[in-house]
Amino acid sequence: MKMRKSKQEIILENVEIVDAAAEGKAIAKVDGMVVFVPFVVPGDIVDIKIFKKKKTFAEGRAVALRKPSPLRAELKCPHFGVCGGCKWQNMNYESQLQYKYKQVKDNLERLGGVDTSSMRPISGSDNIFYYRNKLEYTFSSRRWKTEEEVAAANGSPIDDGQGALGFHIPSVFDKALNIEHCALQREPSNQIRLAIRDYAYEHNLEFYDIRNHTGFLRNIVIRNTSTGEWMLVLIVAEKRDELFPLLDFIADKFPMITSLQYIVNDKMNDTYGDLDVVTYRGKDHIEEQMAGYNGGRTLHYKINPKSFYQTNSEQAQRLYSFVAEFADLQGNEVVYDLYTGAGTIALFLADKCRKVVGVEYVEEAIADAKVNAVYNGFTNTTFYAGDMAKVLTQEFVQANGRPDVVITDPPRAGMHEKVVEQLLLTEPRKIVYVSCNPATQARDLQLLAAKYQVQRIQPVDMFPHTQHIENVVELTLIKDK
Repeated sequence: MKMRKSKQEIILENVEIVDAAAEGKAIAKVDGMVVFVPFVVPGDIVDIKIFKKKKTFAEGRAVALRKPSPLRAELKCPHFGVCGGCKWQNMNYESQLQYKYKQVKDNLERLGGVDTSSMRPISGSDNIFYYRNKLEYTFSSRRWKTEEEVAAANGSPIDDGQGALGFHIPSVFDKALNIEHCALQREPSNQIRLAIRDYAYEHNLEFYDIRNHTGFLRNIVIRNTSTGEWMLVLIVAEKRDELFPLLDFIADKFPMITSLQYIVNDKMNDTYGDLDVVTYRGKDHIEEQMAGYNGGRTLHYKINPKSFYQTNSEQAQRLYSFVAEFADLQGNEVVYDLYTGAGTIALFLADKCRKVVGVEYVEEAIADAKVNAVYNGFTNTTFYAGDMAKVLTQEFVQANGRPDVVITDPPRAGMHEKVVEQLLLTEPRKIVYVSCNPATQARDLQLLAAKYQVQRIQPVDMFPHTQHIENVVELTLIKDK
């Protein structure tokens, strides 16, 4: 390894990438210092340009690939390394799974003191491309220019064109990358996006400027289901005459869209959870279905523009099946489903127990859960909206019955300390902990170890080509504590 220095830059030459790290970055070690580098693969030999240097670590980017790693895979996305998503797409899928498994194991052992001898092999996704059922794209009057464009311009101004329809560049709130092809959602997703963009170009419709809050077109949301239904939600800054010809164009060109809706968002931000949705053509929802566990009824979920539903439908089925396996319900249990979202896990288990009680802080999600419970004919489910730390009290347990089994699927931050305390006080015989963040899961498992022991551990890959991983842990009450 050789270092080349100048006043402007530090280049580390012929550096081996030795490991994968959090946030999709990889690791090199140079003279005892850890260097974090994105979009490279363990085993690569690269030149690294340093852009941030601290006492114990540095951050850089690869500026030359000297020798490719044997773990490398052929890229499917023309925007890899620019849009910021799918950071591991250049690594073969088997290796991705190995590093995700290692991530879970290391977090549980180092942060939670968990014995991982019961950890099962990771459950990978059968489809590693075109697996998402929801994508959201942003219109921006400011198009992100690639390094190649900047270099080719040689200092001359680059025409923004008519704006971009795509994804925000990480940490750049006011610019979007024009996406030509995304390998995350099956067709006609790309065709829909490109047709809307080209129509907007042709008809001189203004793309939104988030910095100055001017313009017309803001976002599109594309959702689909395994049953073949499609939803398109167009989000605009104001209700103009130009809106309806655009919606007619979309409906006529893509008749497979069964739910065409729009939202008027005149706020300073892109959130739309508090805004009205107008159905322009078709239904106000699409419908997903999922086979029940171990002979249970086939479930049907109504999904509206604001609904939460796992974005990898096939892997959601596997994830919930592992939860049901670990819960091992016999038919007479009271089950609590904490952080229930739209009640998808609660309904998946409802056939196998006496009663399910779901709790979630998002009121709209609970409304979805109640609708879907009725839609599927369940009469043994109850759902509550509220802050988990405030809802889950001794009074709540007395009113709803002491749980035999608790399912908990908290956000990335993990469970509130008061929730953990209440679980320890309530003493369900079993807890099944689903997590999208093994680090905070490990922290909570360490707290629960006061009365619970880990029985089984099952990692599940919901998001191929990313660093994200779901993990399911079965805990049983220690009788003599």
